[in-house]
Parts: sequence; C-alpha cells; structure tokens
Amino acid sequence: MAGVFLGSEAIARGTLTRGQLRWNYRQIHRDVYLPKTAPRSLWDNICAAWLWSGRRGIIAGRAAAALHGAKWVDDVTPIEVVGPFNHPPPGIIVRRERIGVEDVVEMGELRVTNPARTAFDLARHLPRAVAVVHLDALAAATGLSSADVAPLIARHKGARGVRQCQEPLSLMDGGAQSPKESWLRLVLIDAGFPRPVTQIRVTDGRLVAYLDLGWKEPMVALEYDGDQHRTDRPQYVKDIRRAEMVDRQGWTVIKVIKEDRPNFIIARTHDALGCRRTPRLP
Repeated sequence: MAGVFLGSEAIARGTLTRGQLRWNYRQIHRDVYLPKTAPRSLWDNICAAWLWSGRRGIIAGRAAAALHGAKWVDDVTPIEVVGPFNHPPPGIIVRRERIGVEDVVEMGELRVTNPARTAFDLARHLPRAVAVVHLDALAAATGLSSADVAPLIARHKGARGVRQCQEPLSLMDGGAQSPKESWLRLVLIDAGFPRPVTQIRVTDGRLVAYLDLGWKEPMVALEYDGDQHRTDRPQYVKDIRRAEMVDRQGWTVIKVIKEDRPNFIIARTHDALGCRRTPRLP
C-alpha cells in the first residue's frame, strides 16, 4: 500500500494482516499509517490529518494555501483542521471556529477553505511577518487581493485575531517571488519608505527585465540576490546582460544578499533615494 491509510480499514478489507501492518508500516496518528520506507510529505500529512478527523475535518491555514498552489509551505508544517475535534496529536492544529459552506471548496474527497477564507485565517493566526510571506504566495498562486477578504472581516467581527489581521492582509502582494522578497519589502515599509512596487518591468525594446521591488519615479529598485548564479552559469550570464540593460535605462539597483542586515539595507536605500532627490524620504 502506498500513501497514508487507516490500519483498521486495511485489516477489515483483508489487504493487510496485523503482522504486516506492525512490521512494514509506521503509525503517524491513531490508526493512521504510512510505509516505513516512505518519506513523509506535506500531502501525506494533510491526508493523515483528514483521516485522523474521521474524514470530517476541513483543511485550513498553510496546508490549504499549499493545496491552492501556494509555494513555501514546508513538509513539516503543522496541518490546521477546522472542526469539533479534541486532543489533536503533534502535527495537527484544531480550529474550533465558525465556518460557512461558502468558505469551503472540495478538492477530491477533501474539504478545504477557499482562498479568501484561507487568507483570512493566515492573517489571524500567524505572526505578521510569517503571515505576509504566506499571503504573498497565496496571492501569487490565486490572484487573490485584500478586497476579496474584506467581506469575511465584516462577517466575523468577533472572531479571534480579526483586529490584527487587517494589516498583513493590506500588505499582501502577489508580486513577491520568494519569502526573502516578502521580508525585504517589510524591511522597507517598516523603515518608513513608501510602499514599493513589485515586479517592475524594464525594457530597452529588445531585452526585458523584471526588478523585484522599488519605486518607478526615482528609478530605484532592490533585488534579493540568491545563490542560483553560482551553480547555473547560463543564468549568471543572462543576469549580467540584464543588469547592463537596466543600468542603461537609468535605474539604480541595490543588490541584497543574505548576509545584509536591515540597518545596512535601509541606509543604502536612503542614500540611493537621496541621490535621486525623491521628496518622500523617511
């Protein structure tokens, strides 16, 4: 048997004996098993949580975002389940909350919170910076905007976390291409800079580049520089040609690397905007 399953059902069907179940499979939750040699994926954990709930739980939070196509959800992420369940095992978070049928979609046998409800829950239950990362990824995957979530805020005024959810929702931006880009945007906003635009298109009529984030009027942008060029030579060459074209168009581009601390990034940005005589310095 591949994937997670209920041991009691496998034995009742005659698919496995108790001995086979004990020797060849590992128990994830009560009566929920996975082959001992199989890696435990996010999908396995989602299905295991659903089976643990008696196939009644509604998948929510980060797991729901992943099912809607959002990136950056780790395999070890706890699975959030909405429903009247008690004593969840490690790896499962139960949300005993009011939820309407309009907030739920079906994905095969699974019931999953729809994108708007998923965003609402992410913004309420996660720390601000973490929430923004996952909201950005959900928006990138679904095209969701904060306006799509506004009706839920109005409908659930007394819900837990509803007051603080509005800020991360207002910061949601599907243009972020990685968690580090989301982090970088928050560094700038928290420092008092005007909210940067994401995925700025720059072209000379032949080459086209998309800058991570920045401001069009002063023509200042920031890019988070990952490690891919170290192992991908063709991409490295392409990036050089792209950078030369962007420079010719008059843009100042600040490269940010993982070793850069927020204060250093803020100072460099302040200097770059100052050189462009922008009237909106923090």
